[in-house]
Amino acid sequence: MPSSLIIPPNYRPLLEVREIEAAIKDIKDFFEVNLARALGLQRVTAPLFVRSGTGINDDLNGVERPVRFCVKEDGDAQVEIVQSLAKWKRMALSRYGFKLGEGLYTDMNAVRPDETLDNLHSIYCDQWDWEKIISPEQRNRETLEDTVRKIYDVICRTEFHIASEHSSIRPILPPEIVFVTSEELYRRYPDVGPREREHLICAEHRAVFVMGIGADLPDGQPHDGRAPDYDDWITPRPDGGRGLNGDILLWNPVLERAFEISSMGIRVNEQTLLEQLKVRKLEQRRELQFHRMLLAGELPQTMGGGIGQSRLCMFYLRTAHIGEVACGIWPQEMQEACARAGIRLL
Repeated sequence: MPSSLIIPPNYRPLLEVREIEAAIKDIKDFFEVNLARALGLQRVTAPLFVRSGTGINDDLNGVERPVRFCVKEDGDAQVEIVQSLAKWKRMALSRYGFKLGEGLYTDMNAVRPDETLDNLHSIYCDQWDWEKIISPEQRNRETLEDTVRKIYDVICRTEFHIASEHSSIRPILPPEIVFVTSEELYRRYPDVGPREREHLICAEHRAVFVMGIGADLPDGQPHDGRAPDYDDWITPRPDGGRGLNGDILLWNPVLERAFEISSMGIRVNEQTLLEQLKVRKLEQRRELQFHRMLLAGELPQTMGGGIGQSRLCMFYLRTAHIGEVACGIWPQEMQEACARAGIRLL
């Protein structure tokens, strides 16, 4: 069995394949309608690829390779399939004339060929990418927490909805999400790594928002990697920590582990972009299209994030593998191990 694969003991899917397919559509339709209402978002069309060398594509942790190809009718110009739309959305808000308090969301389909394949990760990534214009005065913890609560409310209502449609599914989410900073987690669990800290806090509270991801902790390492040019992970907070971003984590009862559903945050302004580029020794990015526009004051102040579509479907339908709710490419050894365990990969 692949070392990265988790096989839950005595696992059996709650729904048949065609029931799963119908439930996936039900979940996605219900969730996106209610997310748009909760955050005041308009759906827009998203690109599958962007031009290389513009700084628009998401660099994730800076080491993942995007899929690139050349466009014959554009002089063999090189383009790349998106890894997420973190920066494109901010440009779209400006181009489409969105105003303060307004926002957009879109269906984002990405290809991440360097992803480690396991129960939660595929080279195919689908999520609701959303972005909203805020004022400079709203760049604070209160704005972030208020938005997280609204998203979590939609997550809970969607669970009740899907449970009402399928008698084998029971709601398990707590009524409130708990907020904790990465610094607090480090102090609380100093002898284990970040993933184990998430596991321990999520096992206790079942729904957690870990705030401040990207800046170094006292051990000289960040809680997790973040690109330097979209989320603000360097701004000092009144609680003594840094960063105005974070992850929504749920406790996955099938895999018995913390389960990331969303990465989100208040975005960099001109000052924090320069600071974070300097920390990462990537100051040359200032010359890229996206970065030039931001530094010239041509882009609005925003907050935004991504919410995993297949991740949510996994959680609601209590499946053990993301390949049960989304088509993917899996190593032969993993396919065989899943088949033996009753895990039906699409």
